Amino acid sequence: MIQTILSISLFAIFTTIGFIHFYWLFGGKWGINNALPTEENGEKAMKPPRIATAIVALGLISFGLLYLVKTGIFNNQVPNWIITYGGWIIPTIFILRTIGDFKYVGLFKKIKHTDFAKADTKLFVPLCLSIGIIGIIIQLMNK
Repeated sequence: MIQTILSISLFAIFTTIGFIHFYWLFGGKWGINNALPTEENGEKAMKPPRIATAIVALGLISFGLLYLVKTGIFNNQVPNWIITYGGWIIPTIFILRTIGDFKYVGLFKKIKHTDFAKADTKLFVPLCLSIGIIGIIIQLMNK
């Protein structure tokens, strides 16, 4: 029961974040200013192409679907190895994102006073850490 609740929670989180990326892909502006790392002078540290935004959006929604499959609510013929390895790879990605790149993102970022850095500290790092921990808990409950 707890595993189902946690999996549905991750499905909801990933689907929401995925749709936000699609919103940005199609020209939406809400939240975009705090979504990308910036230099201390306010210039964007990266300018991802639209295809990268689409790939991230599809990836996030796929992550959500993986957790929905884990609940048994959505029964798709997904090979067990995808569920098993994906169940470990996804939390690993988000734990690594929590740690960060040691410059712009994560717990150990050096640039800390930009709008992005503040949003990263208050929102993105706790969210990524929560996703990572919940994903690990779900995997350990499968044993």
